[in-house]
Amino acid sequence: MAYLLLIVSLAVILFAAEIFTNGVEWLGVRLNLSEGAVGSILAAVGTAMPESLIPLIAFLAGKGVEQQHIGIGAIIGAPFMLSTLAFFISGLVVVLEARKRFDFPYLKVDERVVRRDLTFFFIGYALGLGAAFINNLMIKYLIAAFLIFWYCFYVWLTLRSGRTTTHNSELRPLYLSRSKKHPRMWAIILQVAVALILLIVGANLFVKNVSVIAELLGIPSFILALIIAPIATELPEKFNSVIWLLQDKDTLAIGNITGAMVFQSVVLPSIGIIFTNWHFVSGSLAPVVITFLSAGLVYLSLVLKRKLNAYVLMSGGLFYVIFLWVMLH
Repeated sequence: MAYLLLIVSLAVILFAAEIFTNGVEWLGVRLNLSEGAVGSILAAVGTAMPESLIPLIAFLAGKGVEQQHIGIGAIIGAPFMLSTLAFFISGLVVVLEARKRFDFPYLKVDERVVRRDLTFFFIGYALGLGAAFINNLMIKYLIAAFLIFWYCFYVWLTLRSGRTTTHNSELRPLYLSRSKKHPRMWAIILQVAVALILLIVGANLFVKNVSVIAELLGIPSFILALIIAPIATELPEKFNSVIWLLQDKDTLAIGNITGAMVFQSVVLPSIGIIFTNWHFVSGSLAPVVITFLSAGLVYLSLVLKRKLNAYVLMSGGLFYVIFLWVMLH
């Protein structure tokens, strides 16, 4: 029964991802935003919300060690999963579509958007994790306040980074208003809201059934939060990126991933610092190091080549295999 519900939840998430990408593109057009802003802020934060609730609920539900471990594991696991498996899947989609891409193996992405996202990610994540080694409570709170400011600055910088180059004629009609070339704002917002609700419902159904299987296998709570929960909540919702890659909208696709990395590595650690004693949990070092290595390789490629290579993205899969080997040994 659990496996059947897993399939049903994935179907719900796929359907929701399709109508979400359509709706959020129209929202970007109506707000006159750049593709970078649509991918890195609107799509990234929207789809990051369901999994972001996991650590928040864990911290607020109780002050026990188990709840804190689940919350901290989810915070560390989110950017880890995005920088490894999400990058790998994105690169794989491009490789499979190689014949349709004239500039293969390079993506048609605004490299400035990805470099900016990763820069904010590295600084914010390093500060957030560094706070785990500080005993002074006031300094920890100052770091949390700075992280919130850091994300607000990121949003401001992203919003002013350029105007949209996408025109209405280039978009598929809004699903809730297929007969109109200029859908009304209420119809766009309604479609995005419905898609987000379906994403949350689908992700929750997925998490519950994965959790049941994990408990039957006797997987510890921290490992469950670090590995199972992010796979269940991050990857299904990143079908948005797959859909955009198939439509050759690479900036939206990769921005959806890197924007979520910024949100979850800056905002979520600040929540952890405020609501917990925020310390490193045994087993945290490997995923953190691998996250920096995988994201760092992508960043280095962008700095050296000014382009994003699909095979560099696929290396995230290798980093994930290394992580599994480290955890099993």
